[in-house]
Amino acid sequence: QVQLVESGGGLVQAGGSLRLSCAASGTIFSINVMGWYRQAPGKQRELVAYVTSGGMTNYADSVKGRFTISRDNAKNTVYLQMNSLKPEDTAVYYCKFAQQLSAYWGQGTQVTVSS
Repeated sequence: QVQLVESGGGLVQAGGSLRLSCAASGTIFSINVMGWYRQAPGKQRELVAYVTSGGMTNYADSVKGRFTISRDNAKNTVYLQMNSLKPEDTAVYYCKFAQQLSAYWGQGTQVTVSS
């Protein structure tokens, strides 16, 4: 089992920045993927970005050039640096951890961007 603890959400004005963190604990194997998804009211959950244990990253087109995902393997923690935030980035952001055909979700953290 893997437990995820997220932090860093909040309220910010458009153009501002926030940094999300997600720390994983439990039985963690060396090969895994950590990522961030988001779900806005009335919309489906969508991928924001992910990073593999080997350092490969992938981003949704809507956040490319504004968001940066990174991880600290020693701390089993993934970060999402969000810059130039827009009102349409408002959503609950969920951390996801995947390894060996299993996936685990964090509890979600609210990000609200005011115009």
